[in-house]
Amino acid sequence: TVAAAIEQKVHAELQPVLLQLENESHQHAGPRTDSHFKLVVVAEAFRGLSKVKRHQRLYQILQQELQGPVHALALHLYTPEEWEQASVPAS
Repeated sequence: TVAAAIEQKVHAELQPVLLQLENESHQHAGPRTDSHFKLVVVAEAFRGLSKVKRHQRLYQILQQELQGPVHALALHLYTPEEWEQASVPAS
C-alpha cells in the first residue's frame, strides 16, 4: 500500500524515534483513495536542519509517492527534544 511504502522509506532513511502516519483521504472530496496523508516524524536526523530543509529531505525520500498517488502530505517534523514540547496541529 501507499502507507506501507511511506513508512518503509522513512524508517530506512531516518531511523525515527517516532513515526505516525494518518490517512486523511476520507476527509476530502473525490475518490476515497490513498491520496491525503498526515505524517509526524521525530528523528535525530533533523537536528540542525531548518524546517524547510526537513521538508526537503522528506520530499526527496518520498519523491516517487509525491509524483504518483499522494496528492497532499502534511508534514510535522521534530527532533526528540522538540517533540517533548510539541503538539501536532490538525491538518
